[in-house]
Amino acid sequence: MMEQNDDGLATAQIKEISEADLPEGDVLVRVEYSTLNYKDGLCLSPKGGGLVRNYPHVPGIDFAGTVEASESPDFKPGDKVVLTGWRVGEVRWGGYAEKARVKSDWLVPLPDGLSTRQAMAVGTAGFTAMLAVMALEDHGLTPDKGPVLVTGASGGVGSVATAILAHLGYEVAAVTGRPEGADYLKSLGATQIVARDDISETVKRPLESETWAGCIDAVGGSMLARVLGQMKYGGSVAAIGLAGGADLPASVIPFLLRGVNLLGIDSVMQPKENRLRGWSRIATDLPMEKLEEMVKPATLEDLPALGAAILKGGVKGRVVVEL
Repeated sequence: MMEQNDDGLATAQIKEISEADLPEGDVLVRVEYSTLNYKDGLCLSPKGGGLVRNYPHVPGIDFAGTVEASESPDFKPGDKVVLTGWRVGEVRWGGYAEKARVKSDWLVPLPDGLSTRQAMAVGTAGFTAMLAVMALEDHGLTPDKGPVLVTGASGGVGSVATAILAHLGYEVAAVTGRPEGADYLKSLGATQIVARDDISETVKRPLESETWAGCIDAVGGSMLARVLGQMKYGGSVAAIGLAGGADLPASVIPFLLRGVNLLGIDSVMQPKENRLRGWSRIATDLPMEKLEEMVKPATLEDLPALGAAILKGGVKGRVVVEL
């Protein structure tokens, strides 16, 4: 739980509270696993990263567990469920607790074949990666079109995206600033490793050689601008993050002369039908043996240090928090 001190700065501590202290909702979930995402790192920071509005606060933007009590006809005690998004863990109490009370509309039934631990090995990052893959496919991407670029490939979204794309038969080019991570990315299915420095520099030419049939971009900034000029005709970029900055120093030329598509991917407010579609695809299209290679287990005690590390790009793969 995050609590503010007299200086207005928040500190993390483990506290025991009663069920009566939980926020309102029609479903009570016994949380089994949560994860660590970039947003969680922000929420764990002394100023809440601009996301947390009120204290005390329980971070954790996603969780998986078992329904303990329900006033909703959609769920009954014993049901396995997953929650991502809806600003849970940001403006609403989240998954870094043994129990969470939430609105039933925010929950998705755990797909057959997935455990709650596997669901959180996927988590918000993996769900976002699947939404990006689905958006690229909806805009015509198929494996025969050519290589797909994944930026920030060593991170949570990038790792899962690389594994999904490779499993679906795509040629994956993974961008990383960590040369020591090449073997890890190749183990996930990447066939080409692209050094971050080779693609992050802004160039004056609005168009370069047509190289990528698709791209899942977690970086934004000058790298995204550069990638837009390297897309094949009619190719699409699914933008999922801004680790490299929110500015986009790009030209409209790739859109006008090559018909490039820039697709914004939001996982927070996705309608339920698309959530069900995404989780169904995860259960079939994400190789679980690859998923396990990404996982770093953690406890609540580990979170303050891990939260600071993820903000500095110091966390590889997926952190799964056992409650």
